[in-house]
Parts: sequence; structure tokens; C-alpha cells
Amino acid sequence: MSDISALWNADSIAVIGASERPGALGRKPMDYLLRYGYKGRVLPVNPRSAEILGVPAYPSVKDAPGPVDLALIMVAAARVADAVDDCVAAGVPLAIIASSGFAETGEEGARLQDEIVAKARAGGLRIIGPNCIGAVGYENRVLATFSPLFGAENVPFEPGTLAFVSQSGALGFGAASLALERGLRPGWVVSTGNDADVTALEVLRELATVPEVSGLLGYLEDTPDIGTLRALAASGKPVALLKSGRTEAGGRAAASHTGALATDDRVLDAALRQLGIVRVDDIDELLDVARVFESERRPAGNRVAVVTTSGGSGILAADAIEGSGLALSPLRPESKAALGEIVPAFGAIDNPVDITATVLSDPSLFDRSLDVLIADDTVDIIVACFCVMAGPDVEKAVTSLRKAAEKGGKPILVARTGADFLAPDAPHDLRAAGLPEYPTPGRALRAAAALWEVSRPRPELPAATPGEDRTPAGTTEPELKALLAGAGIAVPRGRTATDDEDAVRAVREVGGRAVLKAVVPGLLHKTEAGGVRIGVTPETAAESFRRLSALGGGVLVEELVEEGVELIVGVHSSDLGAVLTAGLGGIFTEVLDDVSHRLLPLRPGEGAEMLAELRGAALLDGVRGRPAADKAAAADVLHRVADLVRHWAPGYSLDLNPVRVLPRGAVVLDAALTTGTEEAR
Repeated sequence: MSDISALWNADSIAVIGASERPGALGRKPMDYLLRYGYKGRVLPVNPRSAEILGVPAYPSVKDAPGPVDLALIMVAAARVADAVDDCVAAGVPLAIIASSGFAETGEEGARLQDEIVAKARAGGLRIIGPNCIGAVGYENRVLATFSPLFGAENVPFEPGTLAFVSQSGALGFGAASLALERGLRPGWVVSTGNDADVTALEVLRELATVPEVSGLLGYLEDTPDIGTLRALAASGKPVALLKSGRTEAGGRAAASHTGALATDDRVLDAALRQLGIVRVDDIDELLDVARVFESERRPAGNRVAVVTTSGGSGILAADAIEGSGLALSPLRPESKAALGEIVPAFGAIDNPVDITATVLSDPSLFDRSLDVLIADDTVDIIVACFCVMAGPDVEKAVTSLRKAAEKGGKPILVARTGADFLAPDAPHDLRAAGLPEYPTPGRALRAAAALWEVSRPRPELPAATPGEDRTPAGTTEPELKALLAGAGIAVPRGRTATDDEDAVRAVREVGGRAVLKAVVPGLLHKTEAGGVRIGVTPETAAESFRRLSALGGGVLVEELVEEGVELIVGVHSSDLGAVLTAGLGGIFTEVLDDVSHRLLPLRPGEGAEMLAELRGAALLDGVRGRPAADKAAAADVLHRVADLVRHWAPGYSLDLNPVRVLPRGAVVLDAALTTGTEEAR
């Protein structure tokens, strides 16, 4: 048993600051452990009491009969250091510090937090918290928490298969209560507060090793550690994360709450997509995903068949599929023929399949239609939509869906648009049948998309390979272009001119029409500074050279490359590692903000995937009579850039803008590299 797993497997728990006083926080965990039938030893620690709630108390953890697997520290912040010393002396491997008054309060609290963590680590003690509400393991009835959730009457307490881990204790246990209200069954709920030592992500990684866990759900405020994210993804368990700080205001709120700094949000999105981890936007969506994670059925692909009793529901379902990563199944011709024999003439046999309200008078329509869809190998997921069906009609539909799911092994999600009072037993019956239920088609399809995201096969994300630092320093554009050319990346023909007469010769060398650029270290926006001349001929080369050299640097002469689609390609360092960015380039980069990101290194084929993700991807296919651009060459540039920078040290920023994609080939027209405080263009 690892130290962290004591949060749900502890055979003995010391409650430091235990109390009998009504309303005291130190009483709540004692109440809960005793009321819910904790299977291990409860060891209240209070030097002023010999007994608490009928349980022998001890003046210190060291005085309690050992071993102690888990300590719950519930004393004022000023007394936490002494409690940590006591745990170290007793050989406790893990402690939850519930106390507040640390990094969440400011600089002085952060200093105290750092001192306590250092003290604990030196003594071999791992810390959860501080400033957290605690942890619950349902199977062993570990309630090392003071959450008011468990003080309520009639709290469901059947062990489930879902694991909830949250930095915010109140939000985490609040989400757990909503899960219980929806009929979901968590088996593990852990809050980690300030994440001063053990992080929420570490707890999720540990829970991923528990065989009974069917799905992992997390709320994070801190920047995730990429190594732990990789390990979590590699576990094969479905994971959904709610990460706060998407906006600048949200990032400030997260920082003020736990001392956390928000990561670049789009980089995190890219990392999670690469790893097959679902990112959700709110608690509702997290719980919707949790419901589908409870199901054992996984799709073999992303093709969806929609069967509905309402044309409107079918249309909404089809709309929700658009842009979700899912696709409507085309259905086999023989399936359509079979459906044509089943569905009323005023229904629809093209996907979505509308069997109409006739199902109310002929319940067999559901059975027979589902049989056809289950047998169709172009269908990976079935979404059944029905509206305002009541009582026995819902029961019959549920029976049909259950039989179909058992027969075909394909995941079936249900969108039941109607109040619970129409069919009070339906939620229970659907859960018992392993059929995730949602009130609208849109929510059902978002859950289906999440299920596919965690189910689709993907190669393991390759790890960055450390090696000798080869980061170029102080690179001018001509030097950087030479570096790119050496890596097999096309750049315009050209060279640096030494004087105005040499500029004339250089223009002739590159074909008689050229681009002249000022090469001035620190000049980031050459066009705005008048540092670029386009369409220069031998006749205008001398004057252009004199004007550009007056800016205080050299002059680069390059061939004028024909028109094409312009992209921006760049690599920069982030808290998660080196990130490759590709998007529409040229002067529209900042305006359109149409970009795709990937953590490096790239997998084979990811360059093409990045280009396909762009909203403006159609430009590469040719529009309004323009020829199609060479997408293969553009993707090749992305992979060559990724390979070029693989041994560069963190802290650099490489910008290639624009990369002009031609009908044949792709050429980097402009390049800039920043390393530390040094900039070159």
C-alpha cells in the first residue's frame, strides 16, 4: 500500500484536535467515523481529554498505539508545526492538514506552509493540504473529513466506482453531493487544498491503479505537471478534468485561492487532447461525463446512430454531433432497407432514425430498430432520444434498450426529455441497466464525445529526449535561415548584400525581382518600421539598400516567392514543455487567432492533424479558383521544426511567419528567434 492510498485504505486514523464539543470541527470526523462504521482503529488525540465520544484519547500521536496509517490534523495554523513533529516522531506516513491560514492567505502564510512541508519531508511524512476538507473512501468507510455533507440525514453511502479529486474541498464535496443526488455513486472523494506536497494530480494517478475505479474526475487550480499527466493518461482509466483559470480573471481568482498560477490555457487544452484526457467547462458537464464513465461499454469508433421518437430530438442530436469529434453513421444499405420495413412511412430511415410516436402503440418498433442498428458495423454508439413518454411506455423502452446493449456490447446513451414525475422509476431502471441518461440530446452527445475521447486508440505521447543543449544564440535572420535550410526546411534563395552595388547584383542573382529586409537585432516588426521592400528590381535595388541600411544594420536580399496560403509556425516554452503552434499567418495572425497547438515531440501524422483543425483549413484546399496548397509540404515543415528544436533549452521562442504554402512546396519567408532577453529578426 502506497502512502497516498491511506486516504482510502487506512487501518488506523489519528484525529489530532479531536473534540467532544458540539459544533467543533474536531468533532465532525469523530462523529462520521463512528456513525458510518469505519472498519479500522480511531485514535483521537487531545492532551486535555482521556476519552472522546467513548473512544480512548491520547495526549499525542506518539503516545497512541501504532502503527498509525493516517493523521488528520485539525488544530490552529500556529500549532500545525508541532502536530507535524508529533506525526514524524510516531512514524506516520501521511497526514491531512485541514487547518487554514497558509499560502491561501498571502506571503506570510506561504512561508509558514513551506516550512511545514520541508519539516514533513525531512521526516518522511507526506502532506495533503493544508486548507483542505479531507478525504473519504467508501468501501472501507474512511471518513477523514469534516465536510457537512456527511452530517446530513440519509446520505447515500453505497460504494461506487467513480473517484472525485478536487483542490477545492467545498467544491469537491459539493460536486459529490450533486453526484449522489443524480444517482451517481462515488467510491472515493479527496480534497487536496493548497497542494503543498501531494497534488490532486498525484492522488488521481494513485487512484488510477485501483482496479475498481471506472472513471477519474478532477478539479484543478494549479498548473498540472506534465509527467504526472502522462502517467495518468498511460493508466488507461477514463479521466475528465475541470481546470479553472480559463480567463485572465479566473486565473487571478485561482491564484488568490491557493497561490496557484494559471497555465497557458490553450496549451493545456492541446496537452489533454494529445493524452486522451477530457476537459470539461463546469460541474454539470463533469457529472454528465461521470455518468458515462460508470458504464463498462466502450465504443470502437466515433460513428453514432440516433434513434428517436421525435423528429425535433433527432435534429438536435445531429446538430450536437457537428464539431464534436463524432460523426453520424451512414448506415449500411441493407440496414436502411430493413428499417424501411419497420419504420412508419411518415418516419425517417436515414440517420437520425425517427420511429415516431407510433412506438406508443407498437413498442416492438424500438426492439426491431435497435436490432438493426446493433448489427450494423458502421455504428459504434447509439443515442436513443424520446420525449414526454410516461409510465409503462418508458418501462418498455428501457427494456428494449437494455436488451440491445447486452446483445451488441455497444454503448447506448439515452436522451429522455421529460420530467421525472412522468416515469418515476425510469432513472433507477436506466442506471440499473447501465444506460447513461441525459435530459437533452445535446448533453447526451457531449457525453458520447467524451466517451470516445477516452476510448479512441492513440500511440503513447513520446517523451522529450534530453541531450546536449543546441539552442542557437544571438541569431540574425540570415543565420537562422541557414539553420532552417540545414534542417531541410525550404527558405527563399538569397544572401546579405555588402553595399548598394552588391545589392543590384544580388537582386539579379535571385531572378530580377526581390524582397529586401533590414537585418537589425531587436527590430521585431520590420514592416511597421519601414524595414522591408517588396518587388525590388535591379533598377531600384541601390536606393532600397541605402534606405534599409540607414536603419542601422545589414540588408538581406531574397527572391520574391509567388503567392500562396500563409501560415505561422512557432515553438515556445511553457510550464508543460515545448509547444508547437501552427495557424493562419501573415498579417492576420493576431486578428484571426486561428491556431492549433501540440506538445513536443510530435507523433507521426500530427502535423497534418494540426492543419486539419484550423478553422481556415479550407484555404489550403483552394477557394474561388485558387489552386490547392501543398498540405503535405506544410505538415512536413511542422515535423522538421519539431525535430530541429528537440535539444534546445527552455526559454526560447521561435517564430516563422509567414510560411508560404505553394501548390508545390512550402517556404519560410520570415524567421525570428528569441532566447532569454535576446531578440533577433
